[in-house]
This record gives sequence, structure tokens and C-alpha cells, in this order.
Amino acid sequence: MDTSFSPEDIAFRDEVRAFFDEAYTDDLRDRMGDSKQYREAIVEWQKKLNEKGWVAPNWPMEYGGAGWTPTQNFIYESERSSRGIRDVVPFGLKMVAPVIYTFGNEEQKARFLPRILNSDDWWCQGYSEPGAGSDLAALKTKAELDGDHYVVNGAKIWTTYAQHADWIFCLVRTSNEGKRQHGISFLLIDMKTEGIKVNPIESIDNHHSLNEVEFNNVRVPAANLIGEQDKGWTYAKALLAHERTGIAGVADSKRALREVRGLAEAEVNGGKALIDDPLFQKRVSDIEIELMALEFTDLRVLASVAAGGAPGAESSLLKIKGTEIQQQVQELRMDVAAHYQGVLPTELDNAVIGHEFGSSARQSYMYGRAATVYGGSNEIQKNIIAKAVLGL
Repeated sequence: MDTSFSPEDIAFRDEVRAFFDEAYTDDLRDRMGDSKQYREAIVEWQKKLNEKGWVAPNWPMEYGGAGWTPTQNFIYESERSSRGIRDVVPFGLKMVAPVIYTFGNEEQKARFLPRILNSDDWWCQGYSEPGAGSDLAALKTKAELDGDHYVVNGAKIWTTYAQHADWIFCLVRTSNEGKRQHGISFLLIDMKTEGIKVNPIESIDNHHSLNEVEFNNVRVPAANLIGEQDKGWTYAKALLAHERTGIAGVADSKRALREVRGLAEAEVNGGKALIDDPLFQKRVSDIEIELMALEFTDLRVLASVAAGGAPGAESSLLKIKGTEIQQQVQELRMDVAAHYQGVLPTELDNAVIGHEFGSSARQSYMYGRAATVYGGSNEIQKNIIAKAVLGL
């Protein structure tokens, strides 16, 4: 693999930098960091990206994709991460949209894709249930056809940003015959429909991003069914491949590791910086080696997608290693904070004792424990690799 940038790639990198300098203002950054203003701010940013033609670079060009090469995608993600700019909300742009433009009919494409591109609709994902997480085929939310509508009853859980969502894409059970996977369908549901209730779930980092979504006799137009009834498992697998590729988070892990290095350089004990400690250096080096290998694997998958393919079992490998690396970096940051990571500023009238990053290090570590579980647990991903790659 040729890792050097061509003159065209360097020109593209300069264009990306200039765009970020102009479009990503300090005010926008501040509002994105405020939970009360986050939705408005991220939508504003995504609209700017869409005006530039960069909000959905991996979409086919006929639907609004940027037509980037894998190298350009890599450059963009590297520049975005280095500035600490949040990625787009994935549920519409990176998850349901590929399902719609791959398996949806022309009316569905015309109706939903432009609004997803322009961030006019906020989407959430209705997959997991109280009794069906990584074993997704165990889902019980039922959709029964009644004339030209489906009547949906059941519940979804761990639904990220459901409190903001305009739409939810759901896996629902439309048949109990045959294998569990054969009776599942893929429905698009308007969150304003009567009978939907969103129950907030506060996570261990004291934030509200997760929810339980209840469906009580919710009537959904049959026109919102993607593809064929009872074939939703096929579409779900395609979506999960895209989700697991994104979960790898290579660019963000590189930035996080650089930040940890900087913090370790400033952490001095006994006249010696933590970054000079041989054991700490080894931990950093081990992560860097794994991250480099993951990055090249990610580039190979991007190259395959750009050539018209789709992420396959490789996405499971990216998900496993990506989330493990994220947790390793979070642990390093906790170790730099040491015992100060247990102090919350709000507990002491907003006074900060020790490291200012201590509280955020603890919160990131706590929430990060879920990374190896959501999107399909890493144990499940190992089973997929064993079966699909190794033939076991």
C-alpha cells in the first residue's frame, strides 16, 4: 500500500483545513459541548457539511455522496479528529440511509434521502430490546398487518438520542414461523405517531443520551416497510456492518492518545514526567502499534467500499479492536489523573481539586465500558469471524 500523499491529496487536505477554519467556529464548538444546545448545534454543522457536499462522503454520488477516494476519506477524518470536531450523528447518515438507498424503493429514496442529507430529520435506531441485545434475533416487538398499516406493540431499549428523534428505524417481528431470523421486518416509524412513549435512561456518566421507547398499538403505514416483509434480517446485517465499521473510531482514538501523551508530559512526580516512565511508555507504544494496524485495516475496508463492495466480516474485526483500543486509551487517561479522577467539580461548589480533566476522565472511562457491548458485543463479533472468516 502506497502511504504517500499525491499533490492532489495535499491540495484536498488544504481545502479541508481551510473549510474547518472558516466553518467550525468557536461558538459552534461551545454549543456542541452544551447538552442543552447540542441538537441544534450538530444539525447546524451537518447542514454546513451538506452545503459543502461533505456530509455523506461514502454515499453513492447519485444520492449525494462526495465521490471521495479512500485516501481523501482518511485525510478528512484525520483533520476532523485532530481538531476535536465531533463526527456526524450516524443513525441517519451512516446507518439507515445505506439501507434505504440499497433496499428501498424509489419513492422511499426520494422521500427520505434528501431530508437525511440536509439533517431535516433526526433518526434513532430501534434494534435492542429488554430481552434481545446481542442476541438480536430474540426480539419480540410485534408488527401485525391491518389493512394498509402495521400495528406495532413492544419496546426498544438503549435507544440513543430518541428524545431528539423525528424518526426511528425498527426491527419488528412479523412472523413466528421458521428460524427466528426469518420473521423479522424493517420498518421506518414517525416518532410523532400516537402510542409512542420515550422513557429516559441516565447512564453511569450522569448523562442522558439513552432511552427506552415503548410502542402501544402504534399504526405505521405499510409503505414504510423497507424491502420485503420477513426479510428485515438481511437488511439489518448490512446496516450493522456499516455501524461496526464506524464504531472502530480510528481517527478519534488517535486524537485521544495524543491528548493522553500531552497530559503525561505535564504530569511530574519526583522530578520525572510520567511520559518518561518505561512502563507507561510501553503501554502507549502497544496501543500505537495496534492502532496503526487497525488504521490500515480500516483503509482496506474503505477501499473495498469505494470500489463498489460492502463491509463484510472485516467490520466485526474493526469493531472488536477499535472498541478495545478506545477502552485502553480511556484507562491510560484515568491513570494520568490518578486519585483525582474521583472528584466531581459540582461536589465542591465547582472548585477543581487536582487535575481539571480528572472528572471527564472518569466519566469517559465509565461510559466507555459499554463500547465492547453496544453494536453487537465483542463476543458475538468473535463468533461472526469464526464462522464467516475461519469457517469454524
